[in-house]
Amino acid sequence: MNFAIIKDLVERCAEKGIRHAVLCPGSRSAPLTLAFARNKKIKCWTFSDERSAAFIGLGMAQQTKTPVALVCTSGSAAYNFSPAIAEAWFQQIPLIIFTADRPKEWIDQFDGQTIRQTELYGRHVKKHVELPLDYTHPDSEWYANRMVNEVINLAQSGQKGPVHINAPFREPLYPSGNENSKPKAGRVIESMMGESTLSSKEWTGIKQALTHCKKILVVAGQNDDDPALTNALTAFHSVHSWPFVGDVLGNLHSLPFYCQHSDTFLGQLPENSKQLLQPDLLITFGKSLIAKNLKLYLRTYKPKQHWHLQPSGDTADTFQSLTKVIAVSPTHFFDQLKKIPLPPQKTWRTYEEMWLDLELKAKKEIKKFFQTKRPGEFSLVKQVIEALPGQCNLHLANSMTVRYANHIGLTASQKKVSVFSNRGTSGIDGCSSTAVGHALTSKIPNVLITGDLAFFYDRNAFWHNYVLPNLFVIVLNNHGGIIFNLIDGPAGLPEAEEFFITRQQLNAKSLASEFGFTYMEASRTDLEAFFKIKKNVKILETESSQSINKKIFEEFKKHIKNRYES
Repeated sequence: MNFAIIKDLVERCAEKGIRHAVLCPGSRSAPLTLAFARNKKIKCWTFSDERSAAFIGLGMAQQTKTPVALVCTSGSAAYNFSPAIAEAWFQQIPLIIFTADRPKEWIDQFDGQTIRQTELYGRHVKKHVELPLDYTHPDSEWYANRMVNEVINLAQSGQKGPVHINAPFREPLYPSGNENSKPKAGRVIESMMGESTLSSKEWTGIKQALTHCKKILVVAGQNDDDPALTNALTAFHSVHSWPFVGDVLGNLHSLPFYCQHSDTFLGQLPENSKQLLQPDLLITFGKSLIAKNLKLYLRTYKPKQHWHLQPSGDTADTFQSLTKVIAVSPTHFFDQLKKIPLPPQKTWRTYEEMWLDLELKAKKEIKKFFQTKRPGEFSLVKQVIEALPGQCNLHLANSMTVRYANHIGLTASQKKVSVFSNRGTSGIDGCSSTAVGHALTSKIPNVLITGDLAFFYDRNAFWHNYVLPNLFVIVLNNHGGIIFNLIDGPAGLPEAEEFFITRQQLNAKSLASEFGFTYMEASRTDLEAFFKIKKNVKILETESSQSINKKIFEEFKKHIKNRYES
């Protein structure tokens, strides 16, 4: 074992901007663990559960907007990184995964903690590389240096994403005690990526196409909070009246012209109204949408043309109507398009007004619905969102939580609230851990709203030695998977109670006591006071009946439907 070379490789990670490393305990990974732990340029964190640890690393990378290293031992430990790696792939988050491995000759020989780790994560990483087993020849050191440089560059270039470095090690795995040499200067390979642009001919073609479109709709998928983008959209909208539609994960709620309640009203509109909203041209950017009604609407009332803005990577045909991929960022596209003189189109403003009228009506009816005091979790989500600290990260767990929040939305005045959710794979497995990753690497409040199944499923998010005074957790405990009681299909089945809803009897009080957290009941707590508590993690829980929550949500949809049909 050449410990000095492993130390040098970790130094290359530091030189290439990695400032945080998540280390999971293990013996085979000892050379990597010690190299990271002894590097003063990298902040190292340790978590025992690899599945939770990987989501925490994902949250750190998302918060810091820099790549984060994950390190684990061989065997099933490496497999436990998989859910977070898949999430990072679909959310385009750079993770540098180091997995220790056994020598090749011991694979499939019933040796302990040994599995087939080559290309372990399949097509959910941008690249898999294997480091040399031995470093006796100078070319091995050159190769390892080149691979580490290459994959870190790749993780951050184009469509960002995770990369995998598998590192087989022979024993001895621990230094003898005299391995305290400083890492030596090594080669750093830089990668410079410029902004993709279009030619004047391509812009001319775009201009000509736009002049023939009477109804242009812009739909935003999930995006990080991006001031440059909101500034570009604001400037563009001051010149051209196009409707901008999306949901709460678009992080565009600070724009007064943003329609974020399409999921609320599109599912309830009569057919003649839906037909009037059908666009000639659909322009999209960003990632996934929560809004099922918006997706179904655009798949039914297809545009004649659909342009998607994306600088690089594979493009999804979400609405089954894609006709053009424009390889630039949405910020660049709208910045440049604003400068192009387009002949005025009266239909553009009329079309936008149709969407804005529906949006305004939805906001009024949502407010009116909740003016009547109602029990249950839907009302609590509304109260929490309205009481959020002025600047914070809002984390939404999957299933009903993110859907409740999407119907409620945020206001333009909450421009310093950034919204996050694991909608890459839409799983419940790492919702708490991702929020913990954000909380560890930020000073602002992090507010997690989660259901009971997501909360208990990911309880190891809190199994560590770090204090998190900036993490607030709101648990919507209806003692099961309420979404299966609401969606068509499982709700009416005799097996629903046992095999889909899967009732559970836990509450969060015992967990809070076990970890030394502050625990409060929602019915007895003032939210403004809750958000001022300075101690470790704060948990606010509401326990409610599934039948009541189901009834309230169905009443909400009926209320909206009646108003749009009248």
